[in-house]
Amino acid sequence: MSDRHPLAHPDTRFPTSGVDHGAAEEENLTPTPRRRRGRRITLIVLLVLALLAGGGLLAGGLYYRSVNSSIDRMDAFTGVPEEARPPVVAKGAMNIMILGSDSRDPENTGGSRSDTIILAHLPKDRSSAQLISIPRDTWTAVPRSKEGRGGRDAKINAAYAWGGVPLMVQTVEKFTGVRVDHVTMVDFAGFKEIVDALGGIEIDVEQDFTSTHSLDSSGKREFVKGRQTMDGATALDYARERYAFANGDFTRIKHQQQVIKAILDKAASGGTLSSPTKLNSFVRATANSVAVDKSMSLVDLAMEMRHLRSGNLGFYTCPVKGTGRVGSESVVFADSAKAKTLFNAVRRDSVPEILSAGK
Repeated sequence: MSDRHPLAHPDTRFPTSGVDHGAAEEENLTPTPRRRRGRRITLIVLLVLALLAGGGLLAGGLYYRSVNSSIDRMDAFTGVPEEARPPVVAKGAMNIMILGSDSRDPENTGGSRSDTIILAHLPKDRSSAQLISIPRDTWTAVPRSKEGRGGRDAKINAAYAWGGVPLMVQTVEKFTGVRVDHVTMVDFAGFKEIVDALGGIEIDVEQDFTSTHSLDSSGKREFVKGRQTMDGATALDYARERYAFANGDFTRIKHQQQVIKAILDKAASGGTLSSPTKLNSFVRATANSVAVDKSMSLVDLAMEMRHLRSGNLGFYTCPVKGTGRVGSESVVFADSAKAKTLFNAVRRDSVPEILSAGK
């Protein structure tokens, strides 16, 4: 394979229905050490904090000290060569790369990998947000890390194993042509505590299915079609599952997006913001599950997004042509033309074009 991805701005990836432990395992590389709380994810942080500000509490300073001191900070851009980065096209807009994995998931045996990759676009007017999931198995060009790893085509999340967050930044920027302003990592398993702190969330289950994860001695968890309230353990299982579906990881992406939206809906309307006790539990559960780059100002972000609600969020998936195999690996092939159109709209902060391209 060439070093250039089919896209004009190569590099991204997410899982398919096949089992794959990534290029890192193939080369027997030692995984990058994992942070205490942050290598798993899929979603949210900025939006959770924005909701808190919307309640007037974080904006007023309440909880800020404890939240700020509890959240891990990471070096996201150290070693990322400035000359190789995309230029800022739309001043005032913000693009946040959200990464995560789930080391407590029985499926995750591959060490230090990013199981979820989301590019969150915040327009200049901060009136909405568009969250674009990039399948972790997307086949793309991974730049060479300063340690000499990579420098070839691979699954996009191999970049994390080869060079940690900085190489993920380079890879996603190369794939999308979008400059990453900030990075957030979420411990997906921590969502259990977040959901429980909210008193459960409402999810519309599209089809009956049985989880492939062991529940306990009672067997597997059964999901029934229809709207239901899920506690933390059930919601986490729902968002993890992929083997029960023909579309594998694509269905899992959809379920993860459902869970994010349900969390935000419940946080905004379930009395959380008006109850100091519930708010405290919610804030602390969230703080224990996220890490952010060193330059991200949580208070500034919360203030800017204090009016945002789930109805202003759009969830999309990077356009793909389908799945296939490269050697022994099960991979996802991006639809180069459609993905280029989508990410060019993100670069230019053209929300109408993002909505159109993301359909």
